[in-house]
Amino acid sequence: MRSLRIIMSVILLVQAAMLAAQSITLPFSRLDILFAGDIMQHQSQLDAARCSDGTYSYSPCYRYIKGDVTSAAIAVANLETTIGKGRYGGYPSFCAPDSLLYAVRDAGFDVLLFANNHCLDRGKKGALYTMQMMDSLGIEHCGVYRDSTDRANRYPLMLDRNGIRVALLNYTYGTNGIPVPAPLIVNMIDKEVIAADIVKAKKQKADVIICCIHWGDEYVSLPPKNVRDLADWLLMQGVDHIIGGHPHVLQPMEVRDDVRTAGKHAVVYSLGNLISGMYDRRRDGGAMVRLELHRFADITYFHSLSYALTWVARPRRDDVTNFVIYGAGAHPVHLNNVTKGKFQEFLLDSRTLFDRHNKGNVWEYVIE
Repeated sequence: MRSLRIIMSVILLVQAAMLAAQSITLPFSRLDILFAGDIMQHQSQLDAARCSDGTYSYSPCYRYIKGDVTSAAIAVANLETTIGKGRYGGYPSFCAPDSLLYAVRDAGFDVLLFANNHCLDRGKKGALYTMQMMDSLGIEHCGVYRDSTDRANRYPLMLDRNGIRVALLNYTYGTNGIPVPAPLIVNMIDKEVIAADIVKAKKQKADVIICCIHWGDEYVSLPPKNVRDLADWLLMQGVDHIIGGHPHVLQPMEVRDDVRTAGKHAVVYSLGNLISGMYDRRRDGGAMVRLELHRFADITYFHSLSYALTWVARPRRDDVTNFVIYGAGAHPVHLNNVTKGKFQEFLLDSRTLFDRHNKGNVWEYVIE
């Protein structure tokens, strides 16, 4: 009888343990990060944004993509202009009024990349004022720093969202030949420096490391060998995903299998222009990509990579009063037939490029 009671007790304990195990919910979270291309400031954009009272308004530019941008947990874009108090100008020395940053923030962008070839267009003073404005508006930024102490304290840019810790890195190939004035620091593409930054990100317990890099050749639709080699090197050093820019046209996207683990890497060579004064074929638009990450049982992993094509209508030619970004699913009836043809030409060129050269499971979603 005593043996029977012991057996029954053990059975009850096992059943209780099984019920307890069934009631345990392992922690799960997802993180949706949106990356957009270049935010530029040509003279034609300044002219269009200027109001009759002398102020500048950029809010209309983003109204059709705002919903998509704000829906992401983190939204990132490349700021390829400085911000100033006056003497605004377009190419080759970009400088925009404060209102451009207000519009970018209100459109939903949380982070701006600043390491690019135009970050020193207005020298040390321009770079410092741009960073001051981003700080005052609560916009995170990376790539340029006031001095070595500022960089040590703020880089890599660590973003904690939904239980996932993201380290954001940002580098540029150069600054259009403008020397970096001390003590200012611009993150250049230097393998020794990048390797040390990756080590630092790992020490700071990053769950995922994303490198946003300004590289390659302008107006070329396929990445050159040195860019592809650098992407391979970054992944071997421990970068998880790569987002590229600078060519001002779209380049292919890849989802790669990790050579050492069961993980996957997203590699986006160029997102093109989010908004600019460029109007030549393939330069008049870009893509916004969504990188979705999942975390389960303390493991963060790649889930999916998708993109939305965007195209820019401009005043005078396109029957609009300001530069306006349209998603691929938009049907702006007010545009003339020539403009609609340019819009469709961009979509066809982009989809043809991606159909031929994208690798892995990369899919398009449409913004209307």
